[in-house]
Amino acid sequence: MDSLGIIGLGTMGASLARNAARNGVKVVVYNRTKQKTDEFIKFHSKEGDFVAVSNYKELVKELKPPRSILLMVKAGDATDAVISDLIPLLEKNDIIIDAGNSHFSDTDRRDSELKEKGIEFIGMGVSGGEEGALKGPSMMPGCSKTAYKTLEPLLSNMSARDSDGGRCLTHVGEGGSGHFVKMVHNGIEYGVMQIIAESYDLLKTLGECSNEDCADIYESWNETGELASYLLEITSNILRKNDEIKAGLLIDKIKDSAKQKGTGKWTTQTALDLGIAVPTITAAVDARIISGSTQDRKIRSVLPIVVDETEPIPKPMKFRSAVRSAVELSIFCAYRQGFDLIRKANEEFGWNIDLSEVARIWQGGCIIRAVSLRKYQQLYNKDKKQSTIAREYFESRFAGERQISWRQTVEMGQSYGIPVPAMAASLSYYDAFAKSSLPQNLVQAQRDYFGSHTYERTDKKGSFHTEW
Repeated sequence: MDSLGIIGLGTMGASLARNAARNGVKVVVYNRTKQKTDEFIKFHSKEGDFVAVSNYKELVKELKPPRSILLMVKAGDATDAVISDLIPLLEKNDIIIDAGNSHFSDTDRRDSELKEKGIEFIGMGVSGGEEGALKGPSMMPGCSKTAYKTLEPLLSNMSARDSDGGRCLTHVGEGGSGHFVKMVHNGIEYGVMQIIAESYDLLKTLGECSNEDCADIYESWNETGELASYLLEITSNILRKNDEIKAGLLIDKIKDSAKQKGTGKWTTQTALDLGIAVPTITAAVDARIISGSTQDRKIRSVLPIVVDETEPIPKPMKFRSAVRSAVELSIFCAYRQGFDLIRKANEEFGWNIDLSEVARIWQGGCIIRAVSLRKYQQLYNKDKKQSTIAREYFESRFAGERQISWRQTVEMGQSYGIPVPAMAASLSYYDAFAKSSLPQNLVQAQRDYFGSHTYERTDKKGSFHTEW
């Protein structure tokens, strides 16, 4: 493959174009706004072999068949419109790559439609932000094996390295599998970010830590094998950043209203559809929604908070250690929920996704990269011995004082009126799976009482109904 077309020169599109050019291919670029194309060429033309074009016809003409065209445009109707305009210009075996955050169901549909026309389609999740896209992201392509084989040499060179020096790239599966895995990646991202934010609130409010103290704490946690991750690393950096407009640290000037682009919400919706519990991720989505409900928050700010001051706050070092345990175990739950969702979708849609490979390609380049992913790679390994070793490792992390500290941290937050929704959801998730019996026997009885929905018994097979 010696050429690649790229449509869309926003932050990610421009970085991917530069990445591809640095890896030796001719890159033909187009953006709907000509000014952006001109600026791109002005600043980056010396980085590689770039050709700027003003329309799709010119773009297709500049590419050698079979052509490969990567789209970095807004998901939804905009992506459909670009594909529709390209189809009449393309030939059999040409490849369209959607590297945006499209919904996996749209990717499945587009894949089917383009197959009928003899055109290959790749729905590729890309994670790593602007820097990752330029220097090496994690890439999650879902497509036919033929299309993957064509693109693999270039994508391999463009992608990040995993913890063992391999590439953060794999053939995820067919159809919408790549975008599904990226969607779940983003859902986990929501969960981990919320857990870290809750720990920040606890450390500042109850632990009386300054921003600089918190930065030091996160930096020290990031040096440990269990918690070392990109998100902890950047959190430490964020808390040390001075404001360039006014004196003081920037974090204290940022409004506490978080936005979202929809992938976290999609994760929660899809989990509900597939019958998989992802409470940590859902709690994180809800937390962003509440934070953004500024008018409602203002109205309800007069609500009374009665603090249980009988709950003792441990001495500083013990308190920090307790919060650390809560962060570690809550994050483990967030990852596990994501992998369970991929596993279920794999069964439902027949994508043949290798969970161990997913854990591997998330170890570099992407936003949720973390040392613990090596254990998840091992957990989902087809080698039962390796899987058992990883399972026993996780069980040991949840045992003893760490679990007690996790419970105490959640309790302290709730006792002092500090919302810890993701930590609490993780703990309830863990307890629900660990408990030998759940109170849903009462729920089933209630359903049968008012709706004759029947129930199953513990001592007999079959469905039963009672005239209550």
